[in-house]
Amino acid sequence: MITLALSKGRIFDETAPLLEQAGIRALENPETSRKLIIGTSDNEVRLIIVRASDTPTYVQYGAADLGIAGKDVLLEHGGEGLYQPLDLHIAACRMMVAAPQGFDYARAVQQGARLRVATKYVQTAREHFGAKGVHVDLIRLYGSMELAPLVGLADAIVDLVSTGATLRANNLVAVEEILPVSARLIVNQAALKLKRGAIQPLLDAFSKAVDSNG
Repeated sequence: MITLALSKGRIFDETAPLLEQAGIRALENPETSRKLIIGTSDNEVRLIIVRASDTPTYVQYGAADLGIAGKDVLLEHGGEGLYQPLDLHIAACRMMVAAPQGFDYARAVQQGARLRVATKYVQTAREHFGAKGVHVDLIRLYGSMELAPLVGLADAIVDLVSTGATLRANNLVAVEEILPVSARLIVNQAALKLKRGAIQPLLDAFSKAVDSNG
């Protein structure tokens, strides 16, 4: 039995067509089912539904053989014990620094100001600002990041941006791109050795599906 860890929402929705191209179809929709373990049309493959930030942990410790996680999540996790063979080019967005309209971010950085930055991507933000020599106090939040500058909690935020609509609705603007983000296929290294005969065809099928979608 091969276990694939997925999160609800965009990751699942954009992975489903790739799975179908690999001949695998979920027997239930995780958005409507309360089940956390879902069978597939392939009796040897099952899905477990986990929180996006937990996907690398389930794969790292072998509770799942494979998983699909965003690059943002993997950077925060550190990637220990994980093989990352494939960028699936799904769930694409950008990790950005954003600040209120009218805040001169470039000038503040140039003058060496110490900035308060709210984010749930603390490790990535620390490395980004550290590499630039920018002094920041990082404030860890888990949701509604855009609120932090509006109420004076932070000068800027680091968050994922897709269309930018939420930023605009809250009078924020993206001022710097940190990195592009998309979802990766990740594999438990021990499982790859012990179950290579079952896992390799899945890797090949995913790779073929990604190539065909161009």
